[in-house]
Amino acid sequence: MKRILIIEDQEDLRRLLARMLTLEGFETITAENGMTGIALTRERQPDLVFCDLRMPDLDGYEVLSALRADQVTANIPLIFVTASANQSARQLGLERGAAAYLTKPFKRDEILEVLRRCLPDPE
Repeated sequence: MKRILIIEDQEDLRRLLARMLTLEGFETITAENGMTGIALTRERQPDLVFCDLRMPDLDGYEVLSALRADQVTANIPLIFVTASANQSARQLGLERGAAAYLTKPFKRDEILEVLRRCLPDPE
């Protein structure tokens, strides 16, 4: 079973995404902020990370930078999830190494499509 970490400061969205992914057969781990998310990524080695771009303590870019700088987490795909449809923010995230970028509100099919691209061999 593939393990996915969700880093999202909005509890309702974090729970919704976790429930949807669990129903699709994924194991989910959740973190309410960037610091906790980085620690859980190092500790639990998820197959993929969903990360909010705008969070109070560390933003998604800082989380991505920390994960890419660590040999243990450098190759874990990270998907940005944000309410901002700003094209330059999207481009910056992809240039820094994000695997994909989803704009809130997103649909179940969008999530599944990005998972197919980033996890080509789901169990």
